Amino acid sequence: MNLSTTFAFKAALAALQHSGATRLLRPYTGGSGAILMLHHVLPDKPAGFAPNQLLQITPDFLDSVIREVRRQGYDTVSLSEARARITGEVKATRPFVSFTFDDGYRDNRDHALPVLKRHGVPMTVYVASDFADHRGFLWWAVLERVIARRFFIAVELGGKLETFRCTGDADKQVAYNRIYWHLRKMPETEARALVARLAAEAGIDLHEPCRELAMTWREIREFAADPLVTIGAHTMSHMALAKLSASQSHAEIVGSIRRTEQELDRPCRHFCYPYGGADSATEREFDIVSRLGLETGVTTRKGVIGSSHSLFALPRLSLNGLYQRQAYFKALLSGLPFALMNALPRPAAKPAYSADPLSGLCIQRTSHAAGTTHANPPTR
Repeated sequence: MNLSTTFAFKAALAALQHSGATRLLRPYTGGSGAILMLHHVLPDKPAGFAPNQLLQITPDFLDSVIREVRRQGYDTVSLSEARARITGEVKATRPFVSFTFDDGYRDNRDHALPVLKRHGVPMTVYVASDFADHRGFLWWAVLERVIARRFFIAVELGGKLETFRCTGDADKQVAYNRIYWHLRKMPETEARALVARLAAEAGIDLHEPCRELAMTWREIREFAADPLVTIGAHTMSHMALAKLSASQSHAEIVGSIRRTEQELDRPCRHFCYPYGGADSATEREFDIVSRLGLETGVTTRKGVIGSSHSLFALPRLSLNGLYQRQAYFKALLSGLPFALMNALPRPAAKPAYSADPLSGLCIQRTSHAAGTTHANPPTR
């Protein structure tokens, strides 16, 4: 989302909330509950050039969200409890909210857990195995550091050399947005190779952000000893699975589940698809997770939980650093924005990826994602 689109989306959310429509229609649009998606929880809001600030909220905002969901009559439950409610194994008279955190960052332990413990709220943290090994490539964070350090960047995008002045925060943001969104369309290995070249030119260690931000397996084991904490899997290397071959996608999923189970000496029941949009996780991935016998698989497709959602393609609501206002959160939690967007005409579906020679299949975006919308703030 560019700035103008973000502003318009915020204005629409605020208008829906202040009109009273969300409160009146929530019983019809709110579904059975919602799964919230978070990344970083840190005390200070980013300042200046901070293109990844959408991934970060403050502990105070997290605290206010918990108080709000409780005030509205939601139960705060673990993901396993959420699954039981979705399937009808557990009958509930109140809607639920589950809190999930992607990637396995140290601030989840240091700043999110104390807030959640204060309220007795469970959390599920999805760990990418390479991140916990401190050999992960957080390329979006590396790209941010490259641009922050440079005053000028020349990079080939789509066969054309493009140049960017990076002398101020606004210039740097323009360069980041252009390069980032181009990378998101590229094959994973090519995108990472491009960022690696830029990092080498700037003298930046590819694995430094991972070492600074991610918990190690030892830290994760200590963290997971808390009864409020559940650890799920998030692939080995945090790649967009739909861009990989069938065998590569399968290996990323299975490898991360096995590694999590080995390190924690307990079953891994929950999985999160990296990036998680329609171009990153498809029926192929949902089917793999389903056949592995896990309880849930979560995406980044936005929406509340409805009867049409598969347990292995569950939507989430992002607690987004650019939307840290209760009016926005209340509107999203009501489900009304998604009901309105899903009522709009849509273009014909296109294949999410081309035929894979190893699987012989060409799966399209179909039933698992029914009822969700992709018009939402961007995620990692």
